[in-house]
Amino acid sequence: MQRQWTAPAPAERDDGGLPVLPELAACFAGAVDRTAPEPVGGSAELRDAACGYWSRRGLWTDPAHVVVAPGAEPLLLALLASASGGDVLLPRPCAAWYAPLVRLVDRRAYHAPVPAECGGLPDPFALLETVRRIRAEDGRPRMLLLSVADDPTGTVAPPELLHEVCEAAAAEGLLIVSDETWRDTVHHPHGTVLLSPAEMCPENVIVLSDLVGAFTPAGWPAAIARFPATERGVELRTRVLSLLTAVRSGLPAPVAAAAAHALDEPSPVRARTAAAARAHGAVATAAYRALTALGALCRPPQAGRHLYADLDELRGVLAARNITDSVELERELSGRIGRAVAGGHRFGDPPHTLRVRLSTLPLLGAADEQRLRSLEAPDPLELPHVKEALAAFDTAFRALIEDGG
Repeated sequence: MQRQWTAPAPAERDDGGLPVLPELAACFAGAVDRTAPEPVGGSAELRDAACGYWSRRGLWTDPAHVVVAPGAEPLLLALLASASGGDVLLPRPCAAWYAPLVRLVDRRAYHAPVPAECGGLPDPFALLETVRRIRAEDGRPRMLLLSVADDPTGTVAPPELLHEVCEAAAAEGLLIVSDETWRDTVHHPHGTVLLSPAEMCPENVIVLSDLVGAFTPAGWPAAIARFPATERGVELRTRVLSLLTAVRSGLPAPVAAAAAHALDEPSPVRARTAAAARAHGAVATAAYRALTALGALCRPPQAGRHLYADLDELRGVLAARNITDSVELERELSGRIGRAVAGGHRFGDPPHTLRVRLSTLPLLGAADEQRLRSLEAPDPLELPHVKEALAAFDTAFRALIEDGG
């Protein structure tokens, strides 16, 4: 049977993102003359920096249990290829890049719906029912991939719910892969409790984090993985390293130098991370209020750079505009807003739903100078260019819903 492929999701990474922190740029420039390749899996210095990063978050880690790779995608692909077969469970919705990588290694992906409170992980009862159904169909559920700070929904999993999911996964013998790319982008860190599954099930969790989420530019891909300090964890790490070596998947020296500096988290890096989280949180909240005022459903944003809006309550109005699914909604909104948005079908939701993921990054400004001012402002919502961007955002949705533009 011929495999079915969908067109790639609109690539937000084509946008340069926030301006590069000068200290990171200096580290990058200082390493451009290095001609020797970096060790596959990361140098001792880089893995030490990753250990320090995790230790400051309550996860003591030994460098012998860390792997570094040029991006979360190749790292997850190597992990999927290294694990001992079986089916992979994903939340619905989930990050757009999860399912294609599962298919690429010829494993089956099963989606379980997220709870009402948040995205990023399946409802625990839905997880158990999905496992039961897979086994009834002679499948072999082996892995659960979740995200405590979620793309696409921009939410954070409550600790009690995360604990229930981890208990259910452990009881069913599932290896948990925790994508924590967005954990350092929580909008209100003093009011949001974020825990890692590795704090709850240390022997059964691999932690994965893409530094592009909070630390490095999209053009400098670097990701880190933390393996359990168990016999199984050591074996998996060895297999992952073998695969990464086979495809020469090491970091370029300038990227490695910048990544190590970012993971050490000196004060300029901490300040930039905090400023970015505050600014994205401010515009995300404003966009959320605009959407809900028009009748869209949306979970309140807590982290990251995205909102996930459900316009199903407006299906009748949209049907009059010949918009009946997320594919048509994606096309229509991309034209109206003037930049790419991604429909819910990209994230595992059925195409007939009217869901769309929206980025908050363009609301901070179109140019580096504007985005820097947004980061530095006590209240970004008072800046003229942010007001203008939010007004255009509201106008695009209002025209679509109220009068069809």
